[in-house]
Amino acid sequence: MNSADLTLFVAVADSGSFNKAALNVGLSTPALSKRISRLELDLGVQLIHRTTRRLSLTEAGESLYVHAKNIEGQVSDAIASVSAFSQGVTGTIKMSVPTISGELLLAEAVADFCQQYPNITVDMRMENDFVDLVAEGLDLAIRTGKLEDSSLIAKPLITSNWVVCCSPDYLAKHGTVRRLEALKHHNCLAYTYQAQGSFDWRFTHQGKECSVRINGSFATNNAQALRKAALAGFGIVYVPRCSVYEDLQSGRLQAILTDYQPRQLGVYAVYPYTKYLPEKLRLLIEHIKQAYLDKHVYF
Repeated sequence: MNSADLTLFVAVADSGSFNKAALNVGLSTPALSKRISRLELDLGVQLIHRTTRRLSLTEAGESLYVHAKNIEGQVSDAIASVSAFSQGVTGTIKMSVPTISGELLLAEAVADFCQQYPNITVDMRMENDFVDLVAEGLDLAIRTGKLEDSSLIAKPLITSNWVVCCSPDYLAKHGTVRRLEALKHHNCLAYTYQAQGSFDWRFTHQGKECSVRINGSFATNNAQALRKAALAGFGIVYVPRCSVYEDLQSGRLQAILTDYQPRQLGVYAVYPYTKYLPEKLRLLIEHIKQAYLDKHVYF
C-alpha cells in the first residue's frame, strides 16, 4: 500500500464511478479496479460495494476515505509550499481593500510584493463597500469587523483600535466632554463604513458595555473626510485610530472620553472558500500581515 493507492481510492469515492475516476486519473478502468482490489487485499477489508449500476463505500471505506482525504490535502499543501521555489509563482490577483488601509500602508506593501514576485500582477481596488467577492470575481479582500458570509474564509491580520477625538478648537468652543451622555449635545460626525454602530457609539466602561445614540450634521463612509472635518473643528468623530494617529501625536486632534474603552475590530484577509489556498495568495496574505504588524503602533 502507498499514498498513490490512497489517492486513487479517493478519486473513485469522489466520482462515484470507476469509469469516471479512471478518466480523471489517466488509467484504464481495469487497471484502476485492480489497484483498488489490491488495496483492499493489503488492508484485509472491503472498501467499496460494487454493483452494475453504482458503487458505495463500506463502513471501513468511509473511515479510510476521511483519513485518505486528509493525506491528499497534506500532500497538495506540501507540494504547494515549495512550488514558489521550484517553479516560481505567476498569475493575477484581484483584491479589494478599504481606503484607510490602502492609503496608509497597503498600496506600498502590495507594490513591494509585486517587486519581489515579478511574475505576479495585483489588481487592487480601494473601496469602502462590502463587495461580494464571488460575484465581483475577486480573489481577496481586506475587511474590518464581523464576517457575515459563512462561505468565505477569514484570516486575522491585526486588531483595529478606535478613538473618539476632535480638534482643540472644538473643545475650546463647545467645552470638555467627560461623560458619554454629553455626546448627545455635541455635533458627532458619523462614520458609515461599518455594518453597525454608525450612530450608536459603543464602549466598555468599568467592565460593562455601554452605548450612546449620537446625532450630527455630517455622515460619510470615508474616514479621511471625517478626519478633515474634525481637523477643521466641525465636530467629534469616532474612527479607527490608524486614520488619525499622526494628528493625535501632533496635537492637531485630541482624544476624549479616555476613561471609556473604545471599540476594537478585527482586520481580516478574506477569500472565497477553497480546499487548497493558491501559493500566490498565501504569499500575499503573509506579506500584508507583516505590513500591518510593522505599523502596529498606528492601530
